[in-house]
Amino acid sequence: MSKKMQEIGVIGDSDIVLAFRTLGMQVASCDSPQRANMAVHRLVSQGIGIIFITEDIARMIPETIDRYNSNPDVALIPIPGSKGTDGFAMQSLKSNVERAVGANILLNTEET
Repeated sequence: MSKKMQEIGVIGDSDIVLAFRTLGMQVASCDSPQRANMAVHRLVSQGIGIIFITEDIARMIPETIDRYNSNPDVALIPIPGSKGTDGFAMQSLKSNVERAVGANILLNTEET
């Protein structure tokens, strides 16, 4: 894997991406499925291998998320947005772990 493929990108609302931009990450602020799809494709074409994407944006583009989940060179990782979490990121993590190892090895925690 090339050095460039190890760079990190972030897709989300402007409040979230501003913090990550100050850390030197490639960022894309978006508020629609069309812009989110374009942002994912742009970051991947630039060789970004790890892309954090806020839960609300990830929910807008399930087909794109599914397509890149089968690509071993790209990891689209849902994270909570500026409004907090709705559980989507944890559910995605559990699903990916189960697919990778064949069983849910993460603790089942209930939100209170």
